[in-house]
Amino acid sequence: MTELHGNGSHRLVRAPRGTDRSCKGWGQEAALRMLMNNLDPEVAERPEELVVYGGTGKAARSWPAFDAIVRELRRLENDETLLIQSGKPVGVFRTHERAPRVLLANSVLVPKWATWEHFRELERKGLTMYGQMTAGSWIYIGTQGILQGTYETFAEAARRHNGGTLRGTLTLTAGLGGMGGAQPLAVTMNDGVVIAVEADRARIERRIQTRYCDALAESLDEALALAGEAAAAGRPLAVGLLGNAAEIYPELARRGAKPDFVTDQTSAHDPLNGYIPAGFAPDEAAELRASDPDRYVRLAKAGMAAQVRAILDFRKAGSVVFDYGNNIRQAAFDEGVTDAFDIPGFVPAYIRPLFCEGKGPFRWAALSGDPDDIRKTDELVVSLFRRTAGFAAGSRWRASASRSRGCRRAFAGWATASESASASR
Repeated sequence: MTELHGNGSHRLVRAPRGTDRSCKGWGQEAALRMLMNNLDPEVAERPEELVVYGGTGKAARSWPAFDAIVRELRRLENDETLLIQSGKPVGVFRTHERAPRVLLANSVLVPKWATWEHFRELERKGLTMYGQMTAGSWIYIGTQGILQGTYETFAEAARRHNGGTLRGTLTLTAGLGGMGGAQPLAVTMNDGVVIAVEADRARIERRIQTRYCDALAESLDEALALAGEAAAAGRPLAVGLLGNAAEIYPELARRGAKPDFVTDQTSAHDPLNGYIPAGFAPDEAAELRASDPDRYVRLAKAGMAAQVRAILDFRKAGSVVFDYGNNIRQAAFDEGVTDAFDIPGFVPAYIRPLFCEGKGPFRWAALSGDPDDIRKTDELVVSLFRRTAGFAAGSRWRASASRSRGCRRAFAGWATASESASASR
């Protein structure tokens, strides 16, 4: 295990590896390793702030809370259960060996008080945290964790609208954070071309480094030139466009552009921390966020409304558009875009039909830290599910995943997903 202690930006956390454990049982050890892996700098977006992904999705409420969780996991007996309330340990109870070793609940508020204003007041007092989906539950494994689901979304869109492939098509999207960062690779694995708008240069560079994205474009014209050439040649290409979605989408609509597919995965669910208003660079946005959060939220919501209006314009021009579950439609609706929900959601449009057939992502992590263990489990799953209905349809995903360093790479050296279609079908 490498775990260097310090304060703030000087602190580094990595998960233990191998078969020697520091806890009294593997149930406790698994929770400990997954918690620490969430905060590995190769996995988390801002580990020094305990932020894993999704704007402000955290693994623990504070560094003292993190230390307390680690301490209690190492003390925990095999017949005890640790209770975690919004990133802080609040109790240990005697249960039994077959009971869960950890029970967690994050960001739970009575509906009347379930507002951003009340939540942020509690957060400022150190009484809660935003846990996202897998940050506060310690099962985030990097962008690879959502890759197969994103791949299946675009694969189903291709089956519905383009004969089963994205070859020769252009997808426009935005957001290259922990979840949205899977989009470029998901599109190119379906043989398409994508322009992904992202305001943070470091995020684009990170996606290029891990081979989720192929190129960085400094301007809209450069991105369109790269994407147009690749689409015309039927060559997959992922372009990260350095820019603001609140500006780029309306500009493309004004130009009369018609991407084949349009969506968005900015962290619009959190207008204060997850969306940058039009006209602001990231550093300028950070200053306004700190000095005048109310004004920031107003401007962010106005930017979301402008972006959604542009998406609706693309829809009228013939583009296939869909929402990707980030609440941007609701924000736009609240800003007066009354037809925002004419944009269909990705789950009912593309994922729910797969779920109705019993198809969905399935993943596992190797606590050992040995990538060879993932290879062995992959081979086992293939042998078990080879005759399962739909197995052959997953061959394209498996072949693409095995070629992709971005998908197969063991983030933090040990937690890698094998979200094989064979396992879910």
